[in-house]
Amino acid sequence: MKSFFATLLLCLFFTSPFVYCQTAVPAPGIDKVQFFKEESQLKVSLESYWGNLINKKNKIGLVFPGRFKGTLPDGKPVDENVDLVVRGHFRREYCNLPPIKLQFKKSPTSVMAPLKSLKLVNVCKLNGSSEQNLLKEYLIYKMYNLLTDKSYRVRLLNVDFVDSSGKKGPGAQPAFLVEDLSDLAKRNDCKEWNKRKVHAESTDSKQMTLVSIFEYMIGNTDWSVPGDHNIKLIQIKSDSNSLPFAVPYDFDFSGIINTDYATPDPMLNTETVTERVYRGFPRTMEEINEVLDIFKQKKDQIYAVVNNFELLNSGSKKGMINYLESFYSLINKPKEVKSVFIDNARKQ
Repeated sequence: MKSFFATLLLCLFFTSPFVYCQTAVPAPGIDKVQFFKEESQLKVSLESYWGNLINKKNKIGLVFPGRFKGTLPDGKPVDENVDLVVRGHFRREYCNLPPIKLQFKKSPTSVMAPLKSLKLVNVCKLNGSSEQNLLKEYLIYKMYNLLTDKSYRVRLLNVDFVDSSGKKGPGAQPAFLVEDLSDLAKRNDCKEWNKRKVHAESTDSKQMTLVSIFEYMIGNTDWSVPGDHNIKLIQIKSDSNSLPFAVPYDFDFSGIINTDYATPDPMLNTETVTERVYRGFPRTMEEINEVLDIFKQKKDQIYAVVNNFELLNSGSKKGMINYLESFYSLINKPKEVKSVFIDNARKQ
């Protein structure tokens, strides 16, 4: 804003009948907190040379130019340059359309610049099954939001992938943006954990129990705290000696989704990812029940996340609800709770 007024004063001082001075009016940047609170699906187009990006998706570090266009819920138009960076590991290799990071450019007229750099979770294959799987993963994030504020917020999009070469592009597909970790931490009066890697038992115990039980609920074993795999850590900003909180993400290998590419960890001796395995460490029955009470209190809201989501077809809804039902049936049986979460908890 200071630079804008300085430019304006210079223009007023030097302007004469023979000189025309033009200034760019700063665009009001998007409210990134409100952006991720919005529930509506945002329709946008993302233009790039997709054939080139897909052909070079395995070349690390390449940045591809793109154009991000759309209209925000308040009617504000968006038409901005954006950089695209291919990310991920397995999906980079396997998927037709690899995972992408959007890097919005800072400029006086940019609306999206406050979002900085965000992960775009897009479909793996260009078919209906892949679309449903993506929507299921989006709903997993929404379920976890109900259990704790120390969770990633997501924003649903309908993206028309337009090829700038004039050839037929991937077309319109559902996708979603994932909140930046720094913004998640700020919302919780925390900061990103940038210290050494830690063991799961060196994090906040109650939060780690919540994470472990949630991952069990959705049938996901594809995570590790010491391995820094699909888990991020945040710490109370005002207390540098406090234990960090674990924040999970990337749920596409979970049993509740059951993608065609998800395979179980051979070390777990399971045949499919739909078989649940508890990866948390032992707790007392009191500690387990305290966390399970959170799940029980939120049951109706968790089911509503699935049942009220119009983009999910009836078969997908039924599959997710049935999978959740088996979890809720178990946690209402004290003997099974003890067997799963205490007797068969991890030892190392």
